[in-house]
Amino acid sequence: MICRLTVFTLLGAMLITSQTFAQQRLPTIPPDQYNAEQKKASEEFLAARKVAVFGPFEPMMYSPDVMSLARSMGDYLRFHSSIGNTLSELVILITSREWSQDYEWSLHYPIALKAGISKSTADAIADGRRPSGMSADEEIVYDFTTELLKNRRVSDATFDRAEQRFGKKGTVDMAAIAGYYGFLAMQLNMARYQAGDGPRLSRFPE
Repeated sequence: MICRLTVFTLLGAMLITSQTFAQQRLPTIPPDQYNAEQKKASEEFLAARKVAVFGPFEPMMYSPDVMSLARSMGDYLRFHSSIGNTLSELVILITSREWSQDYEWSLHYPIALKAGISKSTADAIADGRRPSGMSADEEIVYDFTTELLKNRRVSDATFDRAEQRFGKKGTVDMAAIAGYYGFLAMQLNMARYQAGDGPRLSRFPE
């Protein structure tokens, strides 16, 4: 009887601990509680994005200057990069998978499919597998981004292929997209931002 009580007590403690760790660390600030800096930042966000502050920008509202600078960089990298929206979404998926970032993945998985990334490619990335059947451009982007994230550098052969196809500007933009979405993933993971109801990632290796 004592052993059973001990087990139940331990299980209860583990459940409480897991729930505690799952709690969001930086709760979303209600707009009516914004201070002057936060209000200014939110107004600039609305003017640029045509939507209210959302997602990774919500925890960053605790540092509105960081939020505004991140939003400004994202305005280019998300919508106007030199490699185009389809390939930029591929970079985002690879980066989200590397960081196991559920919110980023749940947001960008359907966007990537709509932009032209095949479901089989996206699902292979989710599984941690190299996708088969990629286009030549997708292979270049996949190799470049994967090497950069996993090896912290890009081989000469992979860089040369990327430069020949996308130019020097393209290589800078690709690295910037991976870095930017890695930065957002760090903010989200640090804040334990809740992912919502979209598709989620398994934790690997398993």
